[in-house]
Amino acid sequence: MANDTVKVLDDQMALIYDEIRKVGRLMTQVTLGRTGLTVNKNGFGALPIQRISRDDAAYLLQKALDHGIDFFDTARAYSDSEEKIGFALSAQREQFILATKTMSRDVEGFWNDLHTSLKNLNTDCVDIYQFHNPAFCPKPGDGTGLYETMEQARAQGKIRFIGITNHRLAVAREAADSGLYDTLQFPFNYLATPEEIELVEACGAQNVGFIAMKALSGGLIANSAAAYAFQAQYDNALPIWGIQREKELDEFLSYIDNPPQLTPELQAVMDHDRSELAGDFCRSCGYCLPCPAQIDIPNCARMSLLLRRSPTEGHLSPAGQEKMARIDHCIHCNHCVDHCPYGLNTPELLRRNYEDYKTFLHQ
Repeated sequence: MANDTVKVLDDQMALIYDEIRKVGRLMTQVTLGRTGLTVNKNGFGALPIQRISRDDAAYLLQKALDHGIDFFDTARAYSDSEEKIGFALSAQREQFILATKTMSRDVEGFWNDLHTSLKNLNTDCVDIYQFHNPAFCPKPGDGTGLYETMEQARAQGKIRFIGITNHRLAVAREAADSGLYDTLQFPFNYLATPEEIELVEACGAQNVGFIAMKALSGGLIANSAAAYAFQAQYDNALPIWGIQREKELDEFLSYIDNPPQLTPELQAVMDHDRSELAGDFCRSCGYCLPCPAQIDIPNCARMSLLLRRSPTEGHLSPAGQEKMARIDHCIHCNHCVDHCPYGLNTPELLRRNYEDYKTFLHQ
C-alpha cells in the first residue's frame, strides 16, 4: 500500500515538473508581430551550414527541430543552405516556420529566386519571404515592381508573409514605419546603439515582427548566455543564431528550459564588451565583398578584436599572415566604402588592424 502511495506521488510530481517545463518554454517564445507566428526564442540561422557537409548539416537541423527550435532562416545567396534544409526537414515541414530571402532587384530575378528556393527547400510555400538587404525600401509604385511581385507571390500561395532584411538603419526604419512589411530582420545585440534599440521598440509598437540577426555580432560576442539575456529583455525580438557545430547548438538548446537571467555577472560581461567594442568596428556583414584586391575584409578589418577575443594561433599562422599581407595590395578603389552599410572608412580600418597585427607577430 505504501509503495502504491509513493508511486502516485511520484506520478503527480512528474506531471507537475512537466507543467513547469511547459510554462518555462512558453516564457521563451516570441510572436512575430502581425504574422501571429509564435516560435521559440532561439532561431536557427542557416548561413553557416553551407560550410559543412550535407549529412552534418542534416544532423544539426534535425536535432534542432527535435529539441524545440522551430524557426529556420536561410537565403538564396547562402549557396547550398536551402538544399540542406530541404533534404533534412521537408518531411516535417508543418512543424516549423521557414524564412528565406532574395537579393534580386528586378521582377524576373525575383521569380527565378523564389522558384529556385521552393525547389531547393522542397516546399510549396515559404512562411516569410524577405528582400535581402536592399539599398532602398521597396514600395508599391516605386517603378521596380518588386513589392507588387511580393503581393502576387502571396496571392498565389507561394509565400505567407512579406519581410525585409537590412543593415542600414534608415532603410530599416522606413520599412518598419511603412506598414508594408510583416517582419523586419536587422542586426541587434547588446552592442546596439540607442537608435537601434528604438527601432526594435518601434517594431513592437507597430506590430512588425522583429528578427535579430548578428545576435553574436559576427562572433565578437563570446558569451552566448549574456547575448541571450539581453535579447530576453525584448519580448518582440527573435534572435537567430548562426549554427555550424553541435557544441553551439547544444548551448542554445539548453536555454529553452533554462533561459539565462540578466545577473550582475552577465551585466558585467556586457559592460566590458561595450567599452571594448564601442565606436567603429567591422560587423562582418560581408557586403563589401568581393574585394578586387582579394582582401578578406570581414576578418582582416576586425583582426585586432579577434586577436584579443579568440585563440591567436590560427590568426598568426603563415596562412593568417599571408591573408593580412594582402592589405598592402589595397588599390583604394573605395568599393568597400561604397558598399559598407555602416559607413566605415574600410581602407583606414584595414591599415590600423594590420599595424596592430604586426605588433602581435613581433611579441
